[in-house]
Amino acid sequence: MRIIFMGTPDFAVPALVALNKWGHEAGHQIACVYSQPPSRSGRGKKLRPSPVHAKAEELGLEVRTPKSLRNAEAQAEFAALEADVAVVAAYGLILPQPILDAPKHGCLNIHASILPRWRGAAPIHRAVMAGDEETGVTIMQMEAGLDTGPMLHIVRTPIASKTTGELTAELAELGAGAMVELLANLEGYAPQPQDDALATYAPKIDKAEARIDWARPAEDVVRHIHGLAPFPGAWFELEGERVKLLRAAVFEGNDEPGTVIDDELTIACGSGAIRPVRLQRAGKPAMDRDDFLRGKPVAAGTSLA
Repeated sequence: MRIIFMGTPDFAVPALVALNKWGHEAGHQIACVYSQPPSRSGRGKKLRPSPVHAKAEELGLEVRTPKSLRNAEAQAEFAALEADVAVVAAYGLILPQPILDAPKHGCLNIHASILPRWRGAAPIHRAVMAGDEETGVTIMQMEAGLDTGPMLHIVRTPIASKTTGELTAELAELGAGAMVELLANLEGYAPQPQDDALATYAPKIDKAEARIDWARPAEDVVRHIHGLAPFPGAWFELEGERVKLLRAAVFEGNDEPGTVIDDELTIACGSGAIRPVRLQRAGKPAMDRDDFLRGKPVAAGTSLA
């Protein structure tokens, strides 16, 4: 089997590694890796390859980084690989129909939700913020619509008190294992159509959503915090300084929303209260609450914006 792998961020790296290992063991080949072009980052604004690009080069795989797949030349180069299947994981570019049709078995996507719930760009964030009890990974056959294709394989995991960052790492591994399992027995998975009536959408996170609204119930505030951790990070203002909250727990207590009600930084919400577990001051590393309070004590009665 000849495989094209298409992915860009850290989420896609476990799938690339797993497929490469499985390919060597089972006699299959990753013919090429596609990733988004290198971007400028860091203080020197140097061009840096994506996590998938870097890992592919480490594994000795050919990498291509076209800016678009809409032109005939890019499509012809893709088709010339004569792939049996393309595996897609958070690639970030739209795949036009000639790309979707080129591999013998089409393009299979690792999507980080239980479809048809949370189609779109930020399924993990939205599942946590909505208070879903579980999430998972769906392997689906890609088509022109936004995450609308037939489903081939679903794996599930409880959300509990996990943050988006923790779930992203977990789902990356689950998705890698699910894709290898599916490709090892591709004919054994029957496509199941999605019920469009049950679809919900997960739009990209807007930074304007990150400010904490203390008027909301404590449970909602914790979900908001965990859903935006570690990026972009839910935040509040303390004496004019922006502080990110990366983990918190629901706690007992009542007062005016946004009021600190004890010396442990318990904060009143619209109903109930929350107690921070992990915080991050601007320009500083994340730290536990006790370490934060040693550096910046916050007195009971303080009002947070």
